[in-house]
Amino acid sequence: MPNIKSAAKRAKTSEQNRIVNMGVMTLVSTLRNDLYSAISAGDKTKSQELFRKYFSTVDKAAKKGVIRKTAADRRKSRAAARMASLK
Repeated sequence: MPNIKSAAKRAKTSEQNRIVNMGVMTLVSTLRNDLYSAISAGDKTKSQELFRKYFSTVDKAAKKGVIRKTAADRRKSRAAARMASLK
């Protein structure tokens, strides 16, 4: 338990941010798994739709600071490579 008032406020803020960030990361992971499943199944139209959603979500997560920009770029690059293998 923090002894200083500002430390208590910061702990509360950190916990709230952690919960929000977990939700964003869960969405990113779910979209990634759905995208990779669609690619494995060979479903081109569904893959393209999920690909756009995944890119958008990853970019938003990077913009909010949930993940670093380089991590977002790496994730997008890996997804793009898998999409290229579908064609």
